[in-house]
Amino acid sequence: MASKVDINAVLQTLTLEEKISLLAGADFWGTVAIPSKGVPAIRTTDGPNGTRGVDFEGNTRAACFPAACSVAATFDPALARRIGCALAEEARTKGASCLLAPTVCIHRHPLGGRNFESYSEDPFLTGTLASHMIQGVQSRGVAATIKHFVANEQETARTTVNEIIGERALREIYLRPFEIAVKEAKPWAVMTAYNLINGTHCDSNHWLLAKVLRGEWGWDGLVISDWGGTNSVAGSLNAGLDLEMPGPPRMRTLPDVLAALKAGEVSMQTIDERARTVLQLVERLGAFAGTQPTVERAIDRPEHRALIQEAGARGIVLLKNEGRILPLSSERLKKGTKIALIGLAKDALTNGGGSAGVNAHYKITPWDALHAALGDTVKFTYAKGVLKERLLPSISKDIAYGKVVGLDGNAGFTRIFYDLKNPACVSTVHGHELSAYNPLGSQDSLFKRLEIVGDFTPAESGYHYIACSGFGPTQVYVNDELVYEQKENCSDPMGALFMANTEEEVRYSFLSGKTYRLCIRSEPPTNTGMRILEGRTGVRLGFMFESEHDADLQGEAARVAQDADLAIVFTGHDPQWETEGRDRGSFHLPCRGSQDSLVAAVAHANSNTIVVNSTGTPVAMPWLGQVKAVVQAWFAGQECGNAIADVLTGAVNPEGHLPVTFPRRIEDSPAHGNFPGRYVDGRLEVEYAEGIFVGYRHFDRLPREKVNFPFGYGLSYTSFQLGKVRVLRVSQEAFSVTVDVSNTGGLPGGTAVQVYAGSASRAPQNPIKSLVAYCKVRLQPGETQAVDLPVAARDLAYFDETGQRWVVEAGVYEFSLGFSSMDIAQVATVELDRPMVYGL
Repeated sequence: MASKVDINAVLQTLTLEEKISLLAGADFWGTVAIPSKGVPAIRTTDGPNGTRGVDFEGNTRAACFPAACSVAATFDPALARRIGCALAEEARTKGASCLLAPTVCIHRHPLGGRNFESYSEDPFLTGTLASHMIQGVQSRGVAATIKHFVANEQETARTTVNEIIGERALREIYLRPFEIAVKEAKPWAVMTAYNLINGTHCDSNHWLLAKVLRGEWGWDGLVISDWGGTNSVAGSLNAGLDLEMPGPPRMRTLPDVLAALKAGEVSMQTIDERARTVLQLVERLGAFAGTQPTVERAIDRPEHRALIQEAGARGIVLLKNEGRILPLSSERLKKGTKIALIGLAKDALTNGGGSAGVNAHYKITPWDALHAALGDTVKFTYAKGVLKERLLPSISKDIAYGKVVGLDGNAGFTRIFYDLKNPACVSTVHGHELSAYNPLGSQDSLFKRLEIVGDFTPAESGYHYIACSGFGPTQVYVNDELVYEQKENCSDPMGALFMANTEEEVRYSFLSGKTYRLCIRSEPPTNTGMRILEGRTGVRLGFMFESEHDADLQGEAARVAQDADLAIVFTGHDPQWETEGRDRGSFHLPCRGSQDSLVAAVAHANSNTIVVNSTGTPVAMPWLGQVKAVVQAWFAGQECGNAIADVLTGAVNPEGHLPVTFPRRIEDSPAHGNFPGRYVDGRLEVEYAEGIFVGYRHFDRLPREKVNFPFGYGLSYTSFQLGKVRVLRVSQEAFSVTVDVSNTGGLPGGTAVQVYAGSASRAPQNPIKSLVAYCKVRLQPGETQAVDLPVAARDLAYFDETGQRWVVEAGVYEFSLGFSSMDIAQVATVELDRPMVYGL
């Protein structure tokens, strides 16, 4: 092992200018190196379910793991740890030693665009799973970066929204998963959130970073900004933000930091503290010992394939199984059974959009997986049923409607960058795949006008639909004819950033065999209010033939379903519908309810209809009473098709449990009416008026019919029974909950035993119960296992804002055991004869 580097000695060798240079990134992903002083750079990489590498477009292929919501549904910390280990190995293949994950913000509202990237509505489940994931990552010498600290629960105006949150809600709900993971796993980095908390940006929030994180919790790692999320010079330095990302700096330029020093706004001691923390991370990662790898590699490991398939299947939740229509095993199906696969069966819904996106090594669709599993037994038919796209697909050099040739005469598009600061400086790059350019991850388009040019020869005559959007003013020309113009900056810059904005569609008539010069011209945006976008040009052109755009897909699907013995409808969100950068616009499946009407039409045509839904969040299910079975598949990674097929066929007995409540109506959600907020003096402001009553804590107070499926719910192909529960106080600070769990059915299977606790004396200001322990148990038919679940006394506490302390009041406490928050099998009571108080 390399000898430990004396960080203070290294710090003393640095000039003031060199210390300041360490406080911001060098480029989009890396820190600053100071070779003359032996200080190397380190590279970061997204993200939560795969390591993308440096490029957002055409990036090196990587393993795509199940999204955090899917991992949460396993209720299996050991599995989360194994995924963490694998992600660290993946990070190394991308030349990175700092993984920008996990995301642990709470599912506050079902329409949160980035919910899929976080674990759960429950802070205890979130924190414990994140802890194990972090331990797995860091056991391989890679830094985990827990994010976003704190309360990044919405994407609408996420860089400027002011969130009004009471301290009790902050402590018990939103800070709690961070506290659990920070204290248990000690992540080497924490990323601040974009938003403001009670009027102060998180990156400049002294209470958050200095008092709570580093003070009360005793944490000693690196605080890194979200990309473009540094909002002050002196404020962020004094609060404890060590590193501004990305580089080069926008706020922490050398002149600005020197000016803050000269004005006495920042001390030299603070500069030293921030620089020392950056050097400490470099040391923790072993970077001083040798050159960090920078070459990106795509290594498709068989063990990662197996882990992804296992984790994806174990996270799938069986929500309904009327008449035991599932599993569709080859033993149960007659030879020649006709099964209609409808909807998104040929789509691999691997992940949500934004930072979680990766260029997967491969993607297995349900269509392919079910053929592999049952192809010798049944006959499959198919109907597309619905258009899934929010945006028309970008034109590809391999477009089915014709061909595209760049200015060099080869397939693809030519990109031309015109430097606005030096008009004589023009760069031309040929051979690009798509009629789109995203500037994230590179500096190529910084303060440059962009043209994307290609000669398009359509294969069919007729009208085609064209749609376009750019970050800044944009025009689309066909043979020098202006066919579309966006005169201002994009109205939804965050949506545009992650290719999930709204675009106007225009129709244009083409003749087959004739060549048309397509040219998209776009300017960089200005005055966006988002530093990460300032000066960066981005644009996309979408395209679809009229016959496909306007086809009667639903009618075809109903006809195919009617001719089958059973129908499976695949529904869900692709990365344009559920993504970083944009909250969902509707509780219903897209688009404008078309998937809902598809399910209803198929169920009307075939009484044996099964729905497999791939979303990271709850959705409306107006058709729930019309179908025989519902499977919630989440975003299960590159093996999603195989994971789904494993559960549908019974190769894997479903054992997932919902990490979020599925309400019947969006109006019954706890944050309804306070999401995404209202504008106050030109700034979006959102009040967390529901306080601590998030998720099942809210629904526990409502009639059960308000909920389609409760938190913790999940069916199996076998059955389980709990024996008599016993609660023993093993110390002043801990309880032990023991119970026998039996598999009373005929198949091997797993279930999550859940322990909830709450005061028997109901009070309107307190939740009825909260999750305090859980474990996954897997049993053979007839097998019984004794389970012992530890419960910390502090997990019974509430936060007393007046006294600034955690309090467990004296009295009777109920420990409720069950298989969901609403399916409680047993309750045991414990009486505490005196209160317990915990300081900060």
